[in-house]
Amino acid sequence: MKLRAICTDIDGTLLNSDRQLSPRTLATFRQLGPAVPVILASSRMPAAMRHLQQELGILHQPLICFNGGYVIYYEDGKSDPIQLDSVQVPVGVCQEIVALTHGTDIHVSLYERDNWYAPQDDEWTEKEARVTKVTPEITPLAPILATWHQAGIGAHKLMCMGPADQIETLQQQLNNSFANQVHAYRSKDTYLELAPRAISKATALELLLKARFGIGMHEVIAFGDNYNDIAMLQAAGMGIAVGNARDEVKAVANAITADSKEDGVALAIEKYWL
Repeated sequence: MKLRAICTDIDGTLLNSDRQLSPRTLATFRQLGPAVPVILASSRMPAAMRHLQQELGILHQPLICFNGGYVIYYEDGKSDPIQLDSVQVPVGVCQEIVALTHGTDIHVSLYERDNWYAPQDDEWTEKEARVTKVTPEITPLAPILATWHQAGIGAHKLMCMGPADQIETLQQQLNNSFANQVHAYRSKDTYLELAPRAISKATALELLLKARFGIGMHEVIAFGDNYNDIAMLQAAGMGIAVGNARDEVKAVANAITADSKEDGVALAIEKYWL
């Protein structure tokens, strides 16, 4: 099998215990050279991924953002991205989901391209800003949704954060009422991430590999740890789960590497590529 591209999830996969790129990871990726397609695929927004691209020396490479809902790349010297694909949760669905959280302790953030709207500067906002190195716009969500309604746009992602029992109840409600429109998965007990049902990291990766590189999915080595990585690992020529991955992810992987905290992605690249 000839591998020609690398795609990796970020949180829980590429980053270490400090949510940073380790020296070994940086050194390994820099050995690949600029010609190797290295694609970051995450539920994050672009601004929360660009600083990692800069550290890795891959600012010229495409990004799969919002679990596949926004696929972009940047041309040299230009600040605005070129869009390969954009799929959003319709604004009417967003409004209904936000309404479901009224009277609860659940924080809902809305994401659209490189815009992050948070209703208040609370513990959830502060934690997410610290991890992603992005500052949200603190604003009531109703006016944002009203503006979106007039403009005919929606959310690339909704992030619901709150007590585990309330998040579980919300997930059940969404699965009952919006299963055909929204994919809801828990990245942790207190986090529920919502994306359009029609997309995935796998569909986005296949699209961009064909459009930008003329490469097939069978020529990709992909890394992941969570439910939203399963389809990507299954579709890749070599799907590798990090040691801390969920059991369901390990079950579909071709191989299992070390934990993310132990440079699992770097170790696998050194083994299978370099």
